[in-house]
Amino acid sequence: MTRPGDDARLVYSTDGGRVPHNRLVPAKPAVRPAPGIPDDGVVRIQRDRKGRGGKTATTITGLPGSEADLDALLKTLKQHCGSGGSRDGRTLVIQGDHRDRLLERLLALGHKAKLAGG
Repeated sequence: MTRPGDDARLVYSTDGGRVPHNRLVPAKPAVRPAPGIPDDGVVRIQRDRKGRGGKTATTITGLPGSEADLDALLKTLKQHCGSGGSRDGRTLVIQGDHRDRLLERLLALGHKAKLAGG
């Protein structure tokens, strides 16, 4: 089915059609915020228990800055709360319910922040 010098390879088709090889590699999408997270410049602080075995955690989304800036801010916030935490992409996760304490701290650092969720 393939001919010498043909720059395409067979991809499943009911009619024996061909697809050029360079079309098989998808282009990388532009970096966008995760679905459901608005990109409006507001830092959102909310309590979360999903996927944590019933343990409560405080998540912070919408923070500007580079990966290194987020890591430094995470360290500062964990020390401020006296708690552990991690970074999941651009979302900071602090163990426990520290929404009010984190809101005050982020406002003091100059971020436009608000409590989100129930």
